[in-house]
Amino acid sequence: MDKVLVLLSGGIDSTTALYDAVKKYDTVTAVSFNYGSKHNKRELMFATHHCKTLNVQHEIIELPFMNTLFKSDLLKSGGEIPDGHYKEDSMKRTVVPFRNGIMLSITAGFAESIMADAIVIAAHTGDHTIYPDCREEFMSAIALAINLGTFAHIQILRPFIDIDKTDIVKIGKSLDVPYQYTYSCYKGFELHCGVCGTCVERIEAFKLAGIEDPTEYSADSKSN
Repeated sequence: MDKVLVLLSGGIDSTTALYDAVKKYDTVTAVSFNYGSKHNKRELMFATHHCKTLNVQHEIIELPFMNTLFKSDLLKSGGEIPDGHYKEDSMKRTVVPFRNGIMLSITAGFAESIMADAIVIAAHTGDHTIYPDCREEFMSAIALAINLGTFAHIQILRPFIDIDKTDIVKIGKSLDVPYQYTYSCYKGFELHCGVCGTCVERIEAFKLAGIEDPTEYSADSKSN
């Protein structure tokens, strides 16, 4: 397998997957989506940075209809992002309906068009079941559908599926991923808020990995 596409948001998981793919495969193209989330602008800035650093082709695909037609507090058209842990029921408000399904389907068509062998997605065991399109049943089903629905039998690769975000940070450390140039906060501020679900998860991952968190937070949260 020589040519892969990496789904790249600009966060910890997908950025680590990008650096890992560059090490493993001959040709890597990164695919990002601008779908109208509150944090898209910050994410895409860092995604672009890493692609330039690694000399990787970067395609940004515009999906404005999601912000216009879909209901989610993660989107600019939605309400405020809730604070608290990812495990809290309030985080359901940040679900963007079928987001992974849409993005994987589009990427599959692109992969077939450029004769790629596979798509890398940074799904891991810590992905939360409040997101239906992060569950194993969905991922297995769409991987089969993409494989059957493409002449090249495009594969979906999930290199982190048996580990969690803490382990991903450890891998990233070994790959010299500059995590200060990644973005997680759902609120989309210049600095990470430190209190939304994704910020709390980010803080926990570095703490549990025993690795210094290079992130600057607007709230004094790393010591909490």
